[in-house]
Amino acid sequence: MLAKRPEQPPQVLNLPALPQSPYNRPLFPEGTPLVADKRYSCIGLYNPKSPENVGSVMRAAGCYGVASVFYTGKRYERAADFVTDTKRVHYDIPLIGIDDLKKILPLNCVPVAVELVEGARPLPEYTHPDRALYIFGPEDGSLDKEIRDWCEDVVYIPTTGCMNLAATVNVVLYDRMAKGLNTRSGPKFR
Repeated sequence: MLAKRPEQPPQVLNLPALPQSPYNRPLFPEGTPLVADKRYSCIGLYNPKSPENVGSVMRAAGCYGVASVFYTGKRYERAADFVTDTKRVHYDIPLIGIDDLKKILPLNCVPVAVELVEGARPLPEYTHPDRALYIFGPEDGSLDKEIRDWCEDVVYIPTTGCMNLAATVNVVLYDRMAKGLNTRSGPKFR
């Protein structure tokens, strides 16, 4: 018979209390340490118009390391294939249909609306959150005011004309990547 090793309790680290996001404060007591110190981004699509739009967004998500993509509305579901997701990213990054983007805010994520409206901040001057849920409206419409009001930030891409959904997603994600560790918490995150 083998001798049984005495069980040792798991090691508890004394981590300093980190600031809590207003979006998860009701779920955790003040001072609860964050689950991880990793930066990430997610995408929320508000009633996307077509499978081409969603496929192109999925391709961008794969290029820039997005954690997950959520979408609302029925127009996309009525369409068929990921015709523009030529890298088949939808096998690696979750694409989740939901009824309300406000119900899926990942832990400690900051919702950021991307919309050309008065009062929005220009993307070149924007410091991205460490964890962000970027919400994009449909190509043939806008985000509801209710969604914009719920978001902590509203940003826009200064252009002389409007861009399509996939181009907008690519520019926002590229801006995030290009700014590197220049997120709100700086280099303490990885």
